[in-house]
Amino acid sequence: MTKKNLILFGFIILKFILQYVLISPEYDLQRDEYLHLDQANHLAWGYLSVPPVTSWFSYIILLLGNSFFWIKFFPALFGALTLLIVWKATELLKGNLYALILGSICVLLSCLLRLNMLYQPNSFDILCWTALYYALIQYLTSENTKWLYYGAIIFAFGFLNKYNILFLLLGLIPALLLSQQRKILGKKEFYLALLLGLLIILPNLYWQYSNHFPIVHHMKELAKTQLVNVNLGDFLKEQILFFVGGLFVILAGLYAVLFYQPFKKYQLFFASFVFTLLIFIYFKAKAYYAIGLYPIYLAFGSVYISDILNNGWKRYLKPVFILIPLLLFIPIYDVAFPNKSPEYMVAHSEPYKKLGMLRWEDGKEHHMPQDFADMLGWKELARKTDSLYALLPNQKETIVLCDNYGQAGAINFYSKKGIKAVSFNADYINWFDLSIPYKDLIRVKDFDENNEELKASGPYFETAAIGGQVTNKYAREYGATIFVFTNAKVDINKKLELEINEEKGYIEND
Repeated sequence: MTKKNLILFGFIILKFILQYVLISPEYDLQRDEYLHLDQANHLAWGYLSVPPVTSWFSYIILLLGNSFFWIKFFPALFGALTLLIVWKATELLKGNLYALILGSICVLLSCLLRLNMLYQPNSFDILCWTALYYALIQYLTSENTKWLYYGAIIFAFGFLNKYNILFLLLGLIPALLLSQQRKILGKKEFYLALLLGLLIILPNLYWQYSNHFPIVHHMKELAKTQLVNVNLGDFLKEQILFFVGGLFVILAGLYAVLFYQPFKKYQLFFASFVFTLLIFIYFKAKAYYAIGLYPIYLAFGSVYISDILNNGWKRYLKPVFILIPLLLFIPIYDVAFPNKSPEYMVAHSEPYKKLGMLRWEDGKEHHMPQDFADMLGWKELARKTDSLYALLPNQKETIVLCDNYGQAGAINFYSKKGIKAVSFNADYINWFDLSIPYKDLIRVKDFDENNEELKASGPYFETAAIGGQVTNKYAREYGATIFVFTNAKVDINKKLELEINEEKGYIEND
């Protein structure tokens, strides 16, 4: 093994190690992870929440035993592959060993460490953005049309993972048209590649059509409940913080693709960056949607910095540029990861507040970061639900109905009794099994101090009681209540069917 490959291998191993050790064992999985893992039990060409690729990885994880190791392995793998592609792009741009190390350190010690902790579509999304940009660099370097086909395949799988990659395309098209590289539009291979990409994503497009384009409803709900709370100042601040240790390298990369003579053929990357960022701002997108923009510019920037530091006294600055991301990572380590107890975070909340980490999707300030609060209370909820379920004489005729997908997914993941909890929220609306004649109901409800659920369900059941609550005060689900209703006086299935159809009708007509 060469020295260069040994160093690359070291970075990849370190990446995997960090992804596991930065999570304290007192935290559960994160809310979204439970939904994505449950999709393995309901494979389809599309879902209300995401396209299908995540469910394919979830199915592999299920076959491997659904253990914590494998759940965290895949996002870590996608992060490691992102680092590998930046390394390969740096080599392609004729970067030396110093450039390779600088770019890799900036990728490693960045927001990707936090992003790659969670089993969500985001890690694969960043990988696809970086890989597509790499394919474009390969084509611009060699003009070998095979890279057009590779790019189309990468885009298609990125699309089937998360529609966010459309922003890359929307930013790239005008940049391409304004550059000398627009001659690509005259090649038949370009259109054949587009056709190939379309064929790959066609099953998902058909699924969207068959289900009345739920993505439209999802985006409207997102805009109404979350994106409305996004402001430009916070968006721009987070862009700086994502790769704060490598910010100078990214800026150098943007300068280089515009003015550095050896990179003249890559000038469209500057315009693409600007157009894509402006589109994100226009649509008031969440800040993290734009993370995929940055890794490839670490390759451009590290090569440019390496080149200008090669001569004279400037070579003595090389260790300084390596130290910057290392030193800036130290304060990030203290606040960006769930490596401290919830009690510690609440008692030392000022650093989190200064970075805006206590501001949740609802636009309000809370006691701890939302992602970390979303990693607490799930095992407690599942354990208590399991215990109540075991007490019921008609378990096969009992339905567990939850308020949100996190509750349903966590119960299904941790249940020792084979519970198949459902919800009118997210993908669970399609996963009700109404072939079972339900007689009893376990209702998991978000906190309600007046316990209106008991009053509302009184006429429908012989008995009603509160079975338990989530008592972890640091959990986002704190106070979530488990109600138990037995001996139904009405046809539960008919009532459920009416509510399911009402919810689906709302989605279809939205």
